[in-house]
Amino acid sequence: MASKEITASGFVSVSKDITESIRKIIDKSSIKFVRGIKLDTKNGKTEDRILVLTTWRLYFLAPKIPAKVESTFNFLEIRALNSHPEHQVVIDTDKSSYSMRFESREHLNHVVSHINFALSRIFSNSIFAPSICHSDSDLSEGSRKYSPSSETSVETQRACGGFSETYAALCDYNGISCKEEVQWDVDTIYHSQDNREFNLLDFSHLESRDLAVIVASIAYNTWFTKLYCKDLRIGSEVTEQVLHTVSKSSSLEEITLENAGLKSDFPQKMSAALSENPASVIHSLNLAHNSLDNQGVANLIQQVCRLSKGLRLLNLSKTSLTSKGVVSLSQALCSSDEYSNSLLHLDLSKNPGVLSGEDASNLYLFLSQPNCLVHLDLSGTDCSVDSLFGALLRGCCADLSFLNLSKNSFSYRRVKDTLPSFRQFFSSAFSLTHVSLASMKLPPDVLRALLTGLISNPHINDLYLDISGCELRSAGGAVIQELFPRVSSIATLDISDNGLDADLLTVLPALSRHPSLKHLHLGKNFNIKNRVLDEVLQKLVQLIQEEECALHSLSLTDSRLRSRGTMLVNALGSNTCLRKVDLSGNNMDDIGAKMLSKALQINTTLRSVTWDRNNTSAAGFLDVARALEHNFTLQYMPLPLSDISHAYRSAPERTEQALTKIQRALVRNNQTQRFSQRQALRLHQGLVTSTAEQVMERLCVRVQQQVCILRGVGELEEIQAAKQVLKEARNSRALYPSLCELAHVLSVDGPVRQKLDSLAGELTKAADKELQVIVDSMVSLCRELCPLSSSAAERLNPPLSSVSERVSIPRSAIRTALMERAAQDIHRALEEVKLFVVSYLTNSIVDQILQELYSTHKTLNRQVSHLKRWEETCEDGTVWRFNRHRDSLDITDEELGTSIDTIAIKKRSSRTRRIRPVSTRLSLGDDSSSSPPPSVPSYSSPLSPSVSWEGLAELPTQGLPLHHVTRVRPRPPRRHKGGHIPAEMNCSENGGISPLDDGLPEFYTKRVLPDSELSSLHKVHSLRRKKRRNMLAIFGFRKNRNQTLSNQGPQESEAEVYGDGCNTGDTVPSGFVHKHTRNGC
Repeated sequence: MASKEITASGFVSVSKDITESIRKIIDKSSIKFVRGIKLDTKNGKTEDRILVLTTWRLYFLAPKIPAKVESTFNFLEIRALNSHPEHQVVIDTDKSSYSMRFESREHLNHVVSHINFALSRIFSNSIFAPSICHSDSDLSEGSRKYSPSSETSVETQRACGGFSETYAALCDYNGISCKEEVQWDVDTIYHSQDNREFNLLDFSHLESRDLAVIVASIAYNTWFTKLYCKDLRIGSEVTEQVLHTVSKSSSLEEITLENAGLKSDFPQKMSAALSENPASVIHSLNLAHNSLDNQGVANLIQQVCRLSKGLRLLNLSKTSLTSKGVVSLSQALCSSDEYSNSLLHLDLSKNPGVLSGEDASNLYLFLSQPNCLVHLDLSGTDCSVDSLFGALLRGCCADLSFLNLSKNSFSYRRVKDTLPSFRQFFSSAFSLTHVSLASMKLPPDVLRALLTGLISNPHINDLYLDISGCELRSAGGAVIQELFPRVSSIATLDISDNGLDADLLTVLPALSRHPSLKHLHLGKNFNIKNRVLDEVLQKLVQLIQEEECALHSLSLTDSRLRSRGTMLVNALGSNTCLRKVDLSGNNMDDIGAKMLSKALQINTTLRSVTWDRNNTSAAGFLDVARALEHNFTLQYMPLPLSDISHAYRSAPERTEQALTKIQRALVRNNQTQRFSQRQALRLHQGLVTSTAEQVMERLCVRVQQQVCILRGVGELEEIQAAKQVLKEARNSRALYPSLCELAHVLSVDGPVRQKLDSLAGELTKAADKELQVIVDSMVSLCRELCPLSSSAAERLNPPLSSVSERVSIPRSAIRTALMERAAQDIHRALEEVKLFVVSYLTNSIVDQILQELYSTHKTLNRQVSHLKRWEETCEDGTVWRFNRHRDSLDITDEELGTSIDTIAIKKRSSRTRRIRPVSTRLSLGDDSSSSPPPSVPSYSSPLSPSVSWEGLAELPTQGLPLHHVTRVRPRPPRRHKGGHIPAEMNCSENGGISPLDDGLPEFYTKRVLPDSELSSLHKVHSLRRKKRRNMLAIFGFRKNRNQTLSNQGPQESEAEVYGDGCNTGDTVPSGFVHKHTRNGC
């Protein structure tokens, strides 16, 4: 042992060897002060000791080598610190008392200052910080300026109110290691986000004792105002520190301990803790999902009422409340007017039976008083809903915004008596935004009162109405059909799981006429047969395809639509209103995913698609991934976890590849939206223009035929007008692309780009000027605060003041920000407006042309009728000349693809967006019980009525024979066998039975064509049959002879018109020619 060195004043001198020995047992980074002192012992003697001060602790060591700690204590253990003359100080701790004498007053002041400064940082200047410094003599100013209660003790702003320092001190006090990760998370993450809610879930991986120290660190912290813990079971150590924090904190405002495993006596203990803290500002309590004592809850409520801010939020959901507990709670709420003026959020949900008896009247009494409740949740409390609305009408009409009464019931005996108050509440509420009456049997009269009240309420808008699972069925559907179109306040409607089923056929049209409905939930309402399901889905498709449809989102979750749901998926491709769809739980298999992929490739409005529980394999996900490569607007598609888990088991690599592509496409779409003008043009032509062009083309053909017929009559005014309309119809085909090209050319170097160019230069000059002012001000502040250092820096090379000349914003940065980012957004907005204008102009012109074509067609048709009557008076040889055109002139509305009678009235019918047809695989793969697909209007001319056998002699004898152009196509197998008629018999028109050979001799004795032409026609038809056989052999569609003969029917005859000419060929039915040839006529 080395001998100790004594100074002239008799104190031990700390040598270099002793210092090195001390650093071996005490972390040298935390050592702040080392000096020799005189320490009084119990027997009255004085001994030399070495005093070591660290950041949070004081050590006494013997003056020898190796150094050894004799005693130590944390600064938090100090209860009193008294200074005496002759540089003596006495420190009292929890366990002992220490009297020591320093060599000088300076050493004494340093120790006292350090202890006070450390305590001030631990307690963050809290009013609960202990006052430990007492002096019989005057201490220096340096020892007092760090007093815990001093307002200037912490001169610099610390991260999150110095939480890390308090945490480190408490770790040292409790003898546990300080977790640097906790300090880093708080100082970096919480501070950077300006987050004042301390979430224990961020540190749930630590042990219970570490969590207890973390909670204790908040007790004197003034930064955090919220303590949050949900679904984390906390032990008794953490619970005790929560109560300690409640009793000491003067900044904690909100406490959330939801499903934290609290014991039943916690409310009583918390009430006692609050009684010890008159400075508490707690106003929000969330103790949901904990089994609590009812009387303790009532005492806690009364205690919170005495606080300065009152109680604003109280959540006691699923806390095992009983009816007696509600009585105590209601009495506490009624005991003070503070609750009526402060309580905004009350949640007593998921406490079964708590409001089923007469004790609920106490709560109704509080609700009937004028209050400021905004959020009320009484779901699952067995509350009698009809009895509640009388109280709500008197006390909650003004401010109530959220009302959840789901999973309760109506008392049917008194429902008629309470309907007036029920209806009056919904007609008088001022602020309602969310109403849930889900999962309760809702009588039709109650639903009628609800909708009637909303109809007469002019105050509320954008209401979310949840009436799912209410067993509405047909009676409720009838009420919705009758009243819902007149309700203008509902923006979101949830009528899922109501057994509407076939009643949707009448409910959906009522929903389509609603201008403010934005979000619709229809799931679990499709438990119907396939035939009716097709009709319902067709109604739904019509709803979302209407131009006036205001829907933004549609949910059909768990509807089990299966493959028939693809009818709706097909409609999504051309839909322009929906932004979000949820098709989960419909078992649509891979064919549904394929149809979705086709829809996504052309849809430009969908932003979110939810697709799960549809039995989608890796192949289906790959289809969706390939579609998203061409879709630049879909931004959100949650991971279909159920389908992914099944697909990954069978094809992990392909599933992972598909998901990677999908996520990459979604990330790309969230960064930028690239939807080119050419793609918009092609989509418009494919979805809108082609439909109108088809109708226009058919009308042009008919009008041209009529002009050709009437050309020999003379140049009538109607014919000149028809030619002009035909010319405009031809020009209209180039209208849309020409307008798009014109808009593109004019915007290449338009005023917007020119303005952005000039603005970029102006912004560059303004940015340089602003930067110059800022830098000069910074340099001036440096000279003011540190004049000597600033002067020295001016003599350096380069000088300090030259920094303003060396910094500048790059010229390209501003131009890039304007021309690439802002210009893109502006250009995108302009493109949308230009596309709308082009579409509007084109559609308006096309609609007008269609009306004029139809009007011209009707006018010329009358002229042709007059000509027909005139020709009937002529000799018989000219009659066939007119009959030649009769089939092409007798057109119906169905042939034009739309309702002709309404074209002039409803213009939009001609530009309805086309819906992708149902897949052939789906239409042919249905079972026999399935309904046939909706019939598609035929655009070919109908067969002319049956002609008599005598009329065959008047057929033309020139021209080529007609043939069926679709005869070689495969025919679907017949599902129903035709009735068998005996070969020997045939039914006549009057019901009698005549022989099959009746009239044959007369038929075969008449010649239709000369013998010279029969041989040539025979050769032509032989070549046609040979060619047809070769074609059938190539495609493998060879049929049974019997089936072919049974399916073979009479051939159609039709005149073809090409271009604008009037050349028509004289035709002969080929079927009759074959019969003549076979019989050698």
